[in-house]
Amino acid sequence: MAMLENKNASVFERGNVEVKTSKLKKTDASSPPAELLIIAPEAEGNYPVLIFCHGYCTKNSWYSQLLQHVSSHGYIVVAPQFYQCLLISLNDEIKIAAKVTNWLPAGLAVSLPQNVKPDLSRLALMGHSRGGKVAFALALGYAPTSLNFKALLGLDPVCRSSQPGWVEPDILSYVPHSFHLSIPIGIIGTGLSNQTKGIIPPLAPDGFNHSEFFNESKPPCCYFLTKDYGHCDMLNDPNVAFLF
Repeated sequence: MAMLENKNASVFERGNVEVKTSKLKKTDASSPPAELLIIAPEAEGNYPVLIFCHGYCTKNSWYSQLLQHVSSHGYIVVAPQFYQCLLISLNDEIKIAAKVTNWLPAGLAVSLPQNVKPDLSRLALMGHSRGGKVAFALALGYAPTSLNFKALLGLDPVCRSSQPGWVEPDILSYVPHSFHLSIPIGIIGTGLSNQTKGIIPPLAPDGFNHSEFFNESKPPCCYFLTKDYGHCDMLNDPNVAFLF
């Protein structure tokens, strides 16, 4: 498997693996439990798998540039679309993410080129914004999965909703190191997400954002703060969505 080996390379530098993007519908032969965006290397090999959970009121395709970048470093990325027009509860998003995880052993390999093999013993989980909370909740066992996650990444995660009753499960306890997880955890926060912009309130307010997620994570964990970036800057077009 080809990987980026230049230790001095920028984090923005694309990997040296060519990737292919495909979409699966629920009606496809492999019967995925949700519509999926799959980005996978084209070169023959066994690759770790990353499940990506999109943010509130967004589409998985709005993250395609980011996910292609990740895949170019040697990963198969599976990004479910949790809903289309009608929003669903957070618990329902967690259940769908669990169903996608349970679909992987039978469904993913047959959805990839024949020479590209998913290594489900190296399964990671990542989510942005509310999807970050979905990822953490799934890793914490709020919905049963048949596979074990080996790493967890929160991309500017936020544990808050403007919709009453849509916060549950409230996974934050405000007790340091209270997440019962022993896998490596990475948190990437943005420095501008806790600021008000005109009439728009903070998209990831203090007390509900990346800082508290890191505070409740147990070692091994790491925390990166991109101080000059905002909550939506990881989307293809940062102006396309208003995330909560």
